[in-house]
Amino acid sequence: MNTFSNAFRAEVIRMARKELKPELQGMRKIITSHRSEIAALKREVKALASQLKAAQRLTKVPNTPNAQAAANTPRRAAGGNFNAQAFADKRAELGITQKQMAQLVGASWLSVYKWESGKVHPRAAQLGRISEVLKMSKRKALALLSQD
Repeated sequence: MNTFSNAFRAEVIRMARKELKPELQGMRKIITSHRSEIAALKREVKALASQLKAAQRLTKVPNTPNAQAAANTPRRAAGGNFNAQAFADKRAELGITQKQMAQLVGASWLSVYKWESGKVHPRAAQLGRISEVLKMSKRKALALLSQD
């Protein structure tokens, strides 16, 4: 009897697998297509997010509450918008090197170079010191440099 029950059980399992196989194959194809669609959508979202970040960097339009709060605090109060050409012109007017301008502002000469070339925008904390230097006379700037 044991042999009969084992054979019957094996036959029932075989028939069940035979019946379910076409349905499972269809479901597998659907799942595969859904996964590829999800992957394509993820790539598209990632590309759109990077385009949005690039556009925000170019336009400097904050879209989050934290970014808006940060934009309204020190940067606006300290010196407004930074003008790279005006900064370079002031350095030329003072007759000092980028290294000396960096000492006045309290930054590195490389930062001054990048600010003047327009590659980088100074942080809010630095904008305050830059605005002070832009208002400075040549005599005062040279006096401060000679103290250091």
